[in-house]
Amino acid sequence: MTKIINIILSGGVGSRLWPLSRKHRPKQYLNIFGKKSLFQLTATRNISLCDRLTVIGNTDNFELSSEALQEINIQEYQQIVEASPRNTAAAIAFAAFSADKDDILLITPSDHLIEDEEEYARSVNEAIQLAKQDSIVTFGLVPTKPETGFGYIQVDGNNVLGFREKPNLETAQEFILKGNFLWNSGMFCFKAGIFLEELKKYQPEVYTKSEIAFNARIGDKLPLRESMDIPSISVDYAVMEKTDRLKVVKSNFKWSDMGSFESLYNYLKNNGHPTDENGNMVIGSNIHTEFLGIKKSILVVTEDAILVLKREKSQDVKKICENVPANLQ
Repeated sequence: MTKIINIILSGGVGSRLWPLSRKHRPKQYLNIFGKKSLFQLTATRNISLCDRLTVIGNTDNFELSSEALQEINIQEYQQIVEASPRNTAAAIAFAAFSADKDDILLITPSDHLIEDEEEYARSVNEAIQLAKQDSIVTFGLVPTKPETGFGYIQVDGNNVLGFREKPNLETAQEFILKGNFLWNSGMFCFKAGIFLEELKKYQPEVYTKSEIAFNARIGDKLPLRESMDIPSISVDYAVMEKTDRLKVVKSNFKWSDMGSFESLYNYLKNNGHPTDENGNMVIGSNIHTEFLGIKKSILVVTEDAILVLKREKSQDVKKICENVPANLQ
């Protein structure tokens, strides 16, 4: 019997949210979203829409995933532990190899904040119906502003005309005016067998070496040597931009990839976190703080690091994270 399986990709580090997000506790495991983490919200959101759960993690975070699921009383799930991250094409291939060929996989990153559950469920059910017809489905979000931190999908109804990389502000504004560009959500839906067919067609080396690594796994852990042979390539480049089976579901649920402090600022502010009259915010400290001569800034405090940034520079935090001492990364 065909199953609907939620595949949660949990391997990201979230370096743009440093110093809150660290390698030992990435952003998807921070319990700052109504006392739950983004990972937990993802699992909870999809549990009523799917029959099973599979978590693709790595040796650095699989225990965090297990702890997070136990906290929300999810006991039954499959876990695939990568020895070394090889990007999303391989991760999704592992999930597909673990399923029956007619099972439908709902691929969801673990670090997205999604609101409006009813519209989300409608979009997922539309995607499942398209997947049953052997389509490879991506989710496109109706943009609410010219965002430079997201990729875009150019669409015509359910048809995809093309993908665009993260644009500059002028190009993003052009996309909004044209009206047929959607934010690329990084969520997908397809039959396991159909995905593997397309991966084998367009990236045969990724397919073959992912299969070798998967078949050499011990329990739920993949082997390092075989894993390192797999080319590291995103699923967008490997399959989505090449396949002729691609369809898009145009979605209107409120969505953020929580990929920057600007996103986190907006979420916290909308949920009652205090700001001053100049739009400044303190995250991580209850110490009384005053901002003098500074506007639209964020002070981030942890026990071993402090970050001060202008909100419009949120996308550049990754550069800082790359240059701090290894023990603080």
